[in-house]
Amino acid sequence: MEEMVVEALLFGDRQAQLLAARQLAQFSTKQRHNIAQKGIIPPLILMLSTSDYEAIEAALFALLSIAFRSERLAPCAYFIQAFVWNKILIAKSGAIAVLLDVLQCENRLLVELGVASLLTLSSCASNKLAIAASGAISLLLELLNSQSNNSMSLQANLDILSTLHNLSTCHQVIPSIVSYGGVATSLGLINLAPESVTEKAVALLENLVSSSRIALEEAAGTVGAIQCLVEAMEEGSRQCKEHAVAILLQVCDSCRDRYRGMILREGAMAALLQLSVDGTKRARDNAKRLVLLLRDCSNCSQTTKQPKNIVLLEQTMRQIEQGVGETAGMSVALLEEMISKLRT
Repeated sequence: MEEMVVEALLFGDRQAQLLAARQLAQFSTKQRHNIAQKGIIPPLILMLSTSDYEAIEAALFALLSIAFRSERLAPCAYFIQAFVWNKILIAKSGAIAVLLDVLQCENRLLVELGVASLLTLSSCASNKLAIAASGAISLLLELLNSQSNNSMSLQANLDILSTLHNLSTCHQVIPSIVSYGGVATSLGLINLAPESVTEKAVALLENLVSSSRIALEEAAGTVGAIQCLVEAMEEGSRQCKEHAVAILLQVCDSCRDRYRGMILREGAMAALLQLSVDGTKRARDNAKRLVLLLRDCSNCSQTTKQPKNIVLLEQTMRQIEQGVGETAGMSVALLEEMISKLRT
């Protein structure tokens, strides 16, 4: 059966190639790997290059079956590495440029399959620079920004953000994401999209501001950005809160005199106190660091009258430091009382 599929893809007519491409997904992990090594990737990419939507769909599913989620499915280290090589081979065979053409076609299903394929390739470190150099970043951001004008699925949005996130783990790629509007796009999705999209967007934003001073300054200077991040810290998922507090910490640390008051005016203190107790370990650590930055007035003007919430925060922190509450920390009752006061 394997040899028949290979022969059909290499030498068959259109109908034979369609049937062979569709059969690939039915093979085992080992069989798919063996078939991929027999020269069938270039014919599949040629199928993508046509204007035949049926052929494009079959080829996309076939390429996904060769590489998609192979790390999870592979039973041993050998196959994990083998399928990573498949991703590299697919990219080296010219798939990236052809996939960009697919992303610009008028068939929504093909666009979404193209995005999924690009996501799969972007999970391989060896492909990231090539994907960035292809012009994919601007196209992916354009797809995200045009969501109000089309009917792309939630999964497609997640795949686009995941692709950008994968690329953002390569420091050389971050300037391109920033220059094409990645910061503004990420901010626009936070708190205005389903929770799963928000989580991906804030994770991408953290990667950008962590590695780019330009991205950090753009995020901090965007009207409504701090409010947006504070709300994500209050209402988002645990991972969303972790990313949001990390971004706010970097913003405040970059220019404390400028951003301290802005963060405080958005009512961040209650969420920070809550996060410092029940967030993830990283979120707790960052929340405590940000509280210290917001609390410490040693570098502030001595003639400036402190807002009421700062005075209350000072009282709260003194009670915590003096050991008010349980031996292991302040009591839940004290925490709830202080958070309630800070929110009023």
